[in-house]
Amino acid sequence: MWLFPSRKQTCMESEIKEQSKIAQNILDAYIGPDNEINMDLPLEVKRIIIVASGSSYHCGRYAAELFSSISKIEARAVYSSEFLLEDTIAYQDGILYIFITQSGETTDTNNALEKAKQFGVKTLCITNKENSTIWNAADYKVACHAGEEQSIAATKSFSSQLLCATLIAIKFAQDKGLDVFEYVRDIKNVPDYIEKTYELQPRIKQLAKYMAKYKNIVITADGQSYALAKEASLKIKETSYINTSYAILGEFMHGHVAVLNNKRSILIYISNSNLTYTAIKNLVAIKESYNPPIFIIGNRTNQIKSTYNLNIDCDSPIVKTFCILVMIQLLALENALRLRRNVDKPHGLSKVVK
Repeated sequence: MWLFPSRKQTCMESEIKEQSKIAQNILDAYIGPDNEINMDLPLEVKRIIIVASGSSYHCGRYAAELFSSISKIEARAVYSSEFLLEDTIAYQDGILYIFITQSGETTDTNNALEKAKQFGVKTLCITNKENSTIWNAADYKVACHAGEEQSIAATKSFSSQLLCATLIAIKFAQDKGLDVFEYVRDIKNVPDYIEKTYELQPRIKQLAKYMAKYKNIVITADGQSYALAKEASLKIKETSYINTSYAILGEFMHGHVAVLNNKRSILIYISNSNLTYTAIKNLVAIKESYNPPIFIIGNRTNQIKSTYNLNIDCDSPIVKTFCILVMIQLLALENALRLRRNVDKPHGLSKVVK
């Protein structure tokens, strides 16, 4: 196990470091000796709608892509508060609503579940709190096994939610008779790869030293990685109080790119797979037109001259996702500490359950 340099640890740092052990506990709880995923889930699901808030929504946004790619089930994610504003909801046969909440007591998410149940749909919750309000209300339930989270910023709760969502996607695929051997093989490597990612902390600390000088941080991605960009933006914003924004790389070129005229701006590009032709083309255009510092978290290419790159060599995009999550969390932590912020109790923030 990677040993961090001795210093007084914040709750946020301690919880980041718990994630490899938590991931192993989740895998031990849900993967049987025959590689079957042991979860009580509904059968014949044809469509999934995921409802959540904050970081849990970002998990849902990523999970929707997993249900599509792994389970071959149409899925989308919606914010709990927005779901409550809808006059009606989809409730045809074969639809499943998944509600994600760390505490199980997030009022908007609980109210959204109650609204869904009025239409007679099947409901499933992913939560870190068994016997919570949402746990008792949902038809099906999956526990995250992350333990109590003290820090305001979601770290271990987010990664545990995402790992559980990934296992759910694999389970749905197994139930449909799809070949999931490679997915199960890869997901078992997540704890070890998280441990390897911890070793990047000294480099992340150097990046944070550079990044802390900037007042405007733009985080971009495409495809599945867009949810990671949203989460990175939130993590840096809530711990450092820095103005961060996020955009899909292709959409960023439609007007948003003008923010880089501000010379106090940097661009962070996140990717859990090899850069596409379009991504390379757009990043090269950004470099030529605006020349901002570009940090790439994930795979890089020699076609783009980046100022800094953080990466773990890994062929599996799903496993790489968890490595990137840890990089994002450590970057937010180190940047906030560099700016002398209280990462465990950011000013004006609290765990939102009301």
